[in-house]
Amino acid sequence: MTQRYKKAKMANEAKPCPCDIGDRMDYGGLGEEVQIEHIKAYVVNPASPSEKAIICHFPDFFVGKKPWSPSQDWSTFQEWLKDRKATDINREVDAVLKYLKGQCGASHIAAVGFCWGGVAVHHLALRYPDIKAGVSVYGIIRDTEDRYQLHSPTLFIFGEKDDIIPLDQVTVLEKRLQEKCPVDFQVKVFPGQTHGFVHRKREDINPSDKPFIQEARMDMLNWLEKYV
Repeated sequence: MTQRYKKAKMANEAKPCPCDIGDRMDYGGLGEEVQIEHIKAYVVNPASPSEKAIICHFPDFFVGKKPWSPSQDWSTFQEWLKDRKATDINREVDAVLKYLKGQCGASHIAAVGFCWGGVAVHHLALRYPDIKAGVSVYGIIRDTEDRYQLHSPTLFIFGEKDDIIPLDQVTVLEKRLQEKCPVDFQVKVFPGQTHGFVHRKREDINPSDKPFIQEARMDMLNWLEKYV
C-alpha cells in the first residue's frame, strides 16, 4: 500500500549527511551497555516483566570505529564510508537478533533508522523476514537490483527540501515498490522540511516546522504499533 503525502523523493546513501545527533532525553540512564559477541550495544529493558514490554536496543554497527561528524571534511566522507557500509552489517545483525530472541525473549522485532541508519533499515527489510516492521528516515538503498522486494512492512520518511536527496529517485522508488513489493509500505514526504528534520534538536526547531516534526514522529510510532 502506498500513501502519498506530496511528491515522493528518495535519500541517496552515497552522499554525505549534514545532520547531527538529535535530542538526548534527560532520563538519567535507564539502560546498560552489554557485549554481544563481537559488538557492544546499549539495551533498555522494561522496569517490570510483561508480555507487551518494549526492549530498546542500540547496537554499535560501526564495531568501535569512529562515527561520522558534521564537522569533518566532506571530501573524506567516501573514504570514511568504505568500512562502514550500511549494507555490510549482516554479522552484527545476526548477533543482535540471536541476543534479542535468546536473552530477551523478544518475539516481535522492529527497526528504526535515520540517514545511515535508514539505509540499514532498508537493508534489514530486504534480508531479514524476522523484522516485523521498519521505519527508514531519509535513507534508502539505490544500487541493488532487488531493492524493491521488501520482506517487512516499511515506512519511508523524507523532507521536501533535503539538499542531500535527489528528488526524482523516490518517484521511481514508489513506482517500483507498487510493482514489485509484496508487503505493505508507505512513502511520505513532508513539505518544506530538510535533511535531519525528524530528529532535529529542540533549539533548532522553527515553530512552523514543529507540526511536521511531531507528525513524522507520530507516524513512526503508529507504524510500529500497527505491525509490532
